[in-house]
Amino acid sequence: MTGLDRRPAAATDATLPRGPLAGFAAGSLGMGVWVTVPGLLLLYFLTDVLAVGPWLAGLALLLPKIADVLLHPWVGHRADVEQTRRGDRRRLLLLGCALPVAFAALFAVPGGLTGAPAAAWVAVFFIAGNLLFAAYQVPYLSTPADLRIGYHERTRLMAFRMVVLTLGILVSGLLAPLLTGGDAATRGGYQRMGVVLAVGMLVAMLVGVAGIARLRGSAPASTASGHGGWRALRTALRDRQFRWLVAAYLAMSTTTHLVLAGVPYYAEYELRAPGLTTVLVAAFVAPALLVTPAWLVVARRVGKQRALLGAQGAFAIGSLVLAVGRPAGLPVLVAAVAVLGVAFAGMQLLPFSMLPDVIRAASNAGSTGAGTYTGVWTATEATGAALGPYAYALCLTVGGFVASTAGESPVQPDAALAAVRYGFGLLPAVAMLAALLLQRRYTLDATARAAS
Repeated sequence: MTGLDRRPAAATDATLPRGPLAGFAAGSLGMGVWVTVPGLLLLYFLTDVLAVGPWLAGLALLLPKIADVLLHPWVGHRADVEQTRRGDRRRLLLLGCALPVAFAALFAVPGGLTGAPAAAWVAVFFIAGNLLFAAYQVPYLSTPADLRIGYHERTRLMAFRMVVLTLGILVSGLLAPLLTGGDAATRGGYQRMGVVLAVGMLVAMLVGVAGIARLRGSAPASTASGHGGWRALRTALRDRQFRWLVAAYLAMSTTTHLVLAGVPYYAEYELRAPGLTTVLVAAFVAPALLVTPAWLVVARRVGKQRALLGAQGAFAIGSLVLAVGRPAGLPVLVAAVAVLGVAFAGMQLLPFSMLPDVIRAASNAGSTGAGTYTGVWTATEATGAALGPYAYALCLTVGGFVASTAGESPVQPDAALAAVRYGFGLLPAVAMLAALLLQRRYTLDATARAAS
């Protein structure tokens, strides 16, 4: 691969207008709810409201993701077929707009179900939600690679998306615990939360569909998508640059979802203040609203790869501070979470803007379409979203954490309290270090930047 795009600059360097950019980004507002709320509350909902043992609760969140590993690339292939036949991916996007129904059902567990039956209910609707999310997410994230825009404009497009996604994560992360009833959360509170947030999801996702249509009018996409099916999947997996980028992103996704899953436990059992869940979520997510433009500037100056390595290093350092726990003091711990939030912003913007660089380079070499690459990418993200909470659940299990129903307050053994702390701090630091080492193997960025 010797360049990002061999077509004339006029065909690739279109500047996207702000209106369609904002419409496109609005879709991430609804997606942010699904990305955040299950990861933040579902494990806690299972162990502390539905009396599901932590090992079974972790399994109920992990197993639905296994199907995603195969189904997301298949959805990507179908998205490429739609692009070839119809010139867009609209039908899949509209199908994905049924996601809010599955989200509401996820927390509407019937009153008589506890333990294993309750875990089964959650697992079934988690599977349905993941499939619908894939139907929306894969064609949505294929958009930057579809459009005839250059290296920096793809980063700008994803910066708009990142700001709005962060807003969705922040609003849903703050509202969800409040809507459940906070410290006095009940099944009814979780059900109310699911319905309220589902309505907002639907509106935002429909606006996103319209925004994509407008972007395609501003920078028309190519209708060619290359070969498909298993051949396309093999081609994507043989792409060395893609493999290293995906491997690093798997470690990043696992780590960030582990941290989200651990927030309620860290607030209740380490800080001894369940109400601090909202504070920690805000400290983790809110900085991204301010620093995403800064990450965009840094990426323009030093390149996406170097900027991403810096974000990964900062995340690892902040995590080690959290492993100290209460002796560090609440202000220091909140500041450490804010450092994680600044790094999280970079780890959302930069990999997602590097993915279309890889796709464009592969397209120049006569490879497959954007949908297949994006399907593998979203399968990786889904896997990380499952592995993170599962890893934290395993920590709790090893520590002997005692599950309970709403209103109960069992005494946790010292080993369980240590597992809460180290699972939230030390384990993320180790996982992020692995992500950094994997990311260093990615070498396309300098070539892609030079070709812009």
